[in-house]
Amino acid sequence: MGQLTREQRYTISVMKESGYQQIEIAKAIGKDKSVISRELKRNCDLRNGEYRYELAHNKYLNRLCTKAKHRNFTLILKTQVELLIREDFSPEQIVGRLKAQGQACVSHECIYQHIWADLKAGGDLYTHLRRNKKRYRKRGGSKDTRGQIKNRVGIEKRPAIVDQKSRFGDLE
Repeated sequence: MGQLTREQRYTISVMKESGYQQIEIAKAIGKDKSVISRELKRNCDLRNGEYRYELAHNKYLNRLCTKAKHRNFTLILKTQVELLIREDFSPEQIVGRLKAQGQACVSHECIYQHIWADLKAGGDLYTHLRRNKKRYRKRGGSKDTRGQIKNRVGIEKRPAIVDQKSRFGDLE
């Protein structure tokens, strides 16, 4: 359990007021001293620097309410995304457009995953992508083939006359 309870905050408040050090408070509530240090820095009263457990707990609850929530790819959102894909918007453009309009959205990666799932189910959303069926190439996963000359002859197999550099084109 990462968060402190209201009772643990009360204990921190009382022990700090009584003059205990952070390491002693940490042992008393069964947490690491860094947890106590972080709690005191994050949740003390900004006006006078005191640590009060009610204020600390309220600050914690406020942060809990305002933090970013994990958004699910709802049916309404899927319908909207599919409509925009059929209008030939890229997943990145869709995310940008929905954010600009102040609407909830998922990541472009999530949209791509939806497109590939649609393809497996026999759908045609992938035809509206700019690169059709081509997925992005992951770096390091396979040997890079860019810039390779097909049927290339190695330098060790070239004719001896080339080393003389007497003909036009033999210069390197």
